[in-house]
Amino acid sequence: MLQNNTSPTLDELFGRILARQPDQPALIDPPDKLRVTGQPPRRLTFAQADRAVSALAGHFIEAGLPPNSVIAVQLPHTVELAVTVLAAYRAGLIVALLPQLWRHAELTVALNRTGARAIVAMGRIDGVDHAELAMNAAAEAFSIRHVCGFGSDLPEGMVPLDLAVDNSNTGNAGLAVQDSRRAALVTFEGSGSGFRAVPRTHVNLIAAGLAIFLESGLPQGATILSAFAPSSFAGLTSSFVMWLLSGGTLAMHHPFDERVMIRQIEADGCDTLVAPAPLALRMAEAEALSSVRSLRHIIGLWRAPEQVGSSALWPQTGIRMTDVYLFGEAGLFGARRADDGTPSPVMPGPYRAPPEVPASSTAGEIVLTTKGTLGLRGPMVPVAAYATSDGPSDAFASLSPPDYVDTGYAARIDRTSGAITITAPPSGVMAVGGYRFLADDLQEWSRRLGQNAMLTALPDRLSGHRLAGRAGDNARAREALAELGLNPLMVEAFRDRTVATD
Repeated sequence: MLQNNTSPTLDELFGRILARQPDQPALIDPPDKLRVTGQPPRRLTFAQADRAVSALAGHFIEAGLPPNSVIAVQLPHTVELAVTVLAAYRAGLIVALLPQLWRHAELTVALNRTGARAIVAMGRIDGVDHAELAMNAAAEAFSIRHVCGFGSDLPEGMVPLDLAVDNSNTGNAGLAVQDSRRAALVTFEGSGSGFRAVPRTHVNLIAAGLAIFLESGLPQGATILSAFAPSSFAGLTSSFVMWLLSGGTLAMHHPFDERVMIRQIEADGCDTLVAPAPLALRMAEAEALSSVRSLRHIIGLWRAPEQVGSSALWPQTGIRMTDVYLFGEAGLFGARRADDGTPSPVMPGPYRAPPEVPASSTAGEIVLTTKGTLGLRGPMVPVAAYATSDGPSDAFASLSPPDYVDTGYAARIDRTSGAITITAPPSGVMAVGGYRFLADDLQEWSRRLGQNAMLTALPDRLSGHRLAGRAGDNARAREALAELGLNPLMVEAFRDRTVATD
């Protein structure tokens, strides 16, 4: 691994852990991986992971991928994802994360938007042929030169990467010089002009990981179970980056099977669970976590941060919960819950991690904008990615663009406490779990299905919204949307619903 004189990259953080504890467990696959991907689960030490990373990085370089080119990755929450991301960084590449539910339409747009030179996919995920999806999307992206995949029965023309990872002939020859100030990750945000590609450097990612890691008080050498899909900035930061900061073990869970999750926490002795906050609260209220003796920390991620203030008390004694407020791809911040289980107040201005240490570093700043919305600034926030206007009317609005990102979430100051209260999500944007849709997009797709068709987003406590559709023939509507290459959230909105009778 070639070093530089700047701040470390994520791969260099991995190298520091490797030097200290090469034989310690690093990565653990979901126990139901065979069902999900058809591949047996794997457990890798840091030394084993390093050999796989070097072999795969060498493959990317030998394939002719130049440094700073984009490699698109659509993989499940398995060992292959972590190894591919580290290998891309070791080869000097930029990783573009593609959500698992994206199908042909979204994949094609993302590949063309980023100018990706390669795409890496899994053969099958939960019975869906992702290898074929990747091949079809790559055929419509002129920049793609390499289509690679993990798993068996890959289509003709897709390069199998399992052989590269298992290759023991590794070395540092030809590896790129790593620079933490260059782009490392690209994720995607819905905007008025369609998908916005949001790039981040290694420094941005480490800053975000530290904000969560220090706020939650995680110990060094933590064993982290991540049950949050790593297909976004928050997903990768709360699992992959925190694993490298703690120098411990990352166990991955394919969301969501609560029984499998509990068994996995117990079997691997996990002390930290990263999961959607509403799911963690529901499990705690049902006393599903009370029997797990090793668990000490919950990192609860809120895709709908306006719900934190009205959420239930954290009832679990002996386990500390940290609420992590997510604002799409713009940024995040964390707040550890009080001893009585109530959410901690969020004050405007700079916030530190951990907050009780006066000399701790500033993790970021929370701003209340003149529009009555919440803004973010700080080392993790990619202001430049959001600086471009979505319409010509904004072109000359200001000669001095703001040094913060307006998240669009409505917010106000509580007169009694002085804390910020987030009251509503951005208008016109619907969040279904980790996937964000524009309301106009939903209306456009429903219009394509005929005059009597309807597609809308309904409030949902667990996932923010859920999609519901109605058409004259739901089966034909599902077929039409699938043929258009839309993701299954839209397709299954038109599932047939039966009404129970007494």
